[in-house]
Amino acid sequence: MNLHNFSLACLLSAGCAASVLSHAQSTPMPTLELSAGMYRIEVEVAANLRDRMSGLMQRKTMAMQKGMLFVFPNAARHCMWMRNTHLPLSVAFLDERGRIINVEDMQPETDDSHCAASPARYALEMNLGWFRERGLAPGFALTGIDKAPPGR
Repeated sequence: MNLHNFSLACLLSAGCAASVLSHAQSTPMPTLELSAGMYRIEVEVAANLRDRMSGLMQRKTMAMQKGMLFVFPNAARHCMWMRNTHLPLSVAFLDERGRIINVEDMQPETDDSHCAASPARYALEMNLGWFRERGLAPGFALTGIDKAPPGR
């Protein structure tokens, strides 16, 4: 293959990959309803690597009762960051039963790592201050987490 054909193949491959990625990003994530005591939460579920990587990136707004649940394949000290995320968020790291391990506040457009204090199976992102404003602290258990799909 000459340099011209190689360059053309690379451009076509990049264009195809961008098209596939664009289609994948436009595919809606599954949703789930969780409860935190008397508070109902509507979450999008990021249960695969592609969805966990894109998360809430590029979003400008999010309704107060909505959030995103990240489902990991196994419990570990997972970390989150805010690159290309325009919303200030709070993340609650949850154990396998949905109990809050710790809550971290995250500022938009930063690369700071916000990590689980101990092995977490889930991370729930909500608008900044959501957990604090409702008095939801470590040890509090959310319900409905058992209906989340397995992480892949």
